[in-house]
Amino acid sequence: MADAADQNPKDAGSRVPEPWAGADGEFAEEEYEYEDEEELDEPAAAALQREKVQSVFRRLSTDPVGIRVHDVIIRGNAKTRDELIEAEVADLLRSATTVQDLLSAAADASARLRGLDVFEAVNITLDSGPPELPGTTNVVIEVVEPAIPLSGNAGVYSKPEAKAWSVEGAVKWKNLAGYADIWDASVAYGFDQTTEVGVGVSLPRFKSIPTPLMARASLLSQDWMKFSSYKERILGLSLGLLSTRHHDLSYNLTWRTLTDPSRLASTSIRRQLGHNLLSALKYTYKIDERDSHIRPTKGYAFLSSSQVGGLWDNKGLKFFRQEFDVRAAVPFGFWNAALNVGVGAGVVLPLARGFMNSSTPVTDRFNLGGHNSPVCSLGGISSLLGFRTRGVGPTEPRRLVPGESEDGSPAVPGRDYLGGDLAVSAFADLSFDLPLKVLRDAGIHGHAFLTAGNLAKLSEGQYKNFSLDEFRRSFRSTAGVGIILPTKLFRVEVNYCYILKQSQHDSGKTGIQFSFSSP
Repeated sequence: MADAADQNPKDAGSRVPEPWAGADGEFAEEEYEYEDEEELDEPAAAALQREKVQSVFRRLSTDPVGIRVHDVIIRGNAKTRDELIEAEVADLLRSATTVQDLLSAAADASARLRGLDVFEAVNITLDSGPPELPGTTNVVIEVVEPAIPLSGNAGVYSKPEAKAWSVEGAVKWKNLAGYADIWDASVAYGFDQTTEVGVGVSLPRFKSIPTPLMARASLLSQDWMKFSSYKERILGLSLGLLSTRHHDLSYNLTWRTLTDPSRLASTSIRRQLGHNLLSALKYTYKIDERDSHIRPTKGYAFLSSSQVGGLWDNKGLKFFRQEFDVRAAVPFGFWNAALNVGVGAGVVLPLARGFMNSSTPVTDRFNLGGHNSPVCSLGGISSLLGFRTRGVGPTEPRRLVPGESEDGSPAVPGRDYLGGDLAVSAFADLSFDLPLKVLRDAGIHGHAFLTAGNLAKLSEGQYKNFSLDEFRRSFRSTAGVGIILPTKLFRVEVNYCYILKQSQHDSGKTGIQFSFSSP
């Protein structure tokens, strides 16, 4: 039996299966005229066998060797269904016409099966086909299923920008029905009064449906009182309809409730309080050819996301939301330096009658600010270092409550950040190695960055007051330097941010800022 986990035929072992003999089923006999082989002593027989194997290796390294897959044999799958494994890899293996192609296909098939995340180990070997069918092979797939299919994790996470903590946990049950299905339940409780509970199931494929399927129900409560004077509660069902390497299509049905316990919300926020139903279809196209998500040094990435809200419901939220994100990384020849640049843009428009005079949902508008790294977050028009979460863009004063402050002056109400219907952001980030070897070995490196972005309101007739020149002049921007500590799960940044430009009611601050970002 010959191991095909590696593409190098030298790892196959000392036995050469008959199908490796060649396109015609046998090697030229003049190369192997060894008479009375059975009379050779043991050392001579071993030398003869090595010579045969080396000859096969020479043949494989110089010329294509024809082969045909006769059968795919699956072993070790006590729970996983044979048809699932065959659907994942059988066509890939049977399409190979040479030994070289088959070795490559076996490596790809092994990676596919490991990607299902329901096997502890996958081993693919090639064995001789039936003697009466020269030039054929049997592909043997051996899988090892976990003894305990249940797994879980829990942790405590901090949010430096909000000075808050959260406790999160998740449990997964793998391969319950034998279709490589993964059932999960998760819960997160934030001490800033953010809570999320969710259950879901995902399948890589189901019967004749060739694409992954996903369904998830969740309950989410978020407190935005500090920024926008409302609390949000979402009860939703999400269905993944299509998921491939570049394409993703999903449907979301959400019952959304906005409340203002303080009764101090601005006029624009008060108009949107209450219950709303969102029935939305979302399509995402994504290409990511960067060599790393934590510290990209070369490659490019592109994302386009389109969402239409208000399907099959005349009274629900109706809007169209579109965003783009383009990234590129260029290496330099010194200090392992690389320049990452990115540009993002998005727009959300109401779809009601007389749509440009209607309002867009405040929860679906774009917001800028926060401490997430713009390098990691592909598809997020939100990061603007140096500014607080939702600390940029159109604002409106909260309701004025009669009374005086402690010093006797009239009380001044705060302001609600409303988000924008149009958003544009950009960044440039130059990363480089630090001079100390101990830091380089740990992956710790430095960077210098420049970020900029702006928001504008177009709905409720505000498009009439929009000026492209004014939008360009009012761009907020930040420059800074920092140290990055990458890990396998996320990257930690300690940055010094200097605000270059901000507007009157923006919440930006020059100084040290901590950032925790996951790819």
